Amino acid sequence: MSNTELIQNFYESFARSDAEGMINCYDQNIVFNDPAFGKLTGDDAKNMWRMLIGRNKGSIKITFDNVIANETSGSANWTAEYVFSQTGRKVINKIAASFEFENGKIIRHTDQFDLWKWSRQAMGWKGFLLGWTTFMKSKIQKQTNYLLKSYIKQ
Repeated sequence: MSNTELIQNFYESFARSDAEGMINCYDQNIVFNDPAFGKLTGDDAKNMWRMLIGRNKGSIKITFDNVIANETSGSANWTAEYVFSQTGRKVINKIAASFEFENGKIIRHTDQFDLWKWSRQAMGWKGFLLGWTTFMKSKIQKQTNYLLKSYIKQ
């Protein structure tokens, strides 16, 4: 499987709500990073996808395009559409992903998106007022990591 196909398989699995299919694309020592969770490694990164898919119960819509890859690195653009469970607000999050590969697996996955734009959609006026601050970014990361740790304990 080429690295382009590996990225495509990752997002096709995501679109089917198949966390295990996504995780099979990852190396056991995966390093994941994004604005909402910060840096996650290994099983924490894998469990994040299990948690996100499990909590959304198939109600998240995933689309992707512009998949580009060579022997060592790659990228893709993807969009997640879902209802943020804490507020009931619809979110359309556009994400730029970058990847690094080794031995046919993803070893590093970095998602970049506008956290302020996300927080405005997910949290309304609170996100609009505070979403751009380091305080809010820190609060979001603490909350998402608390949810992940709670999920892992179950």
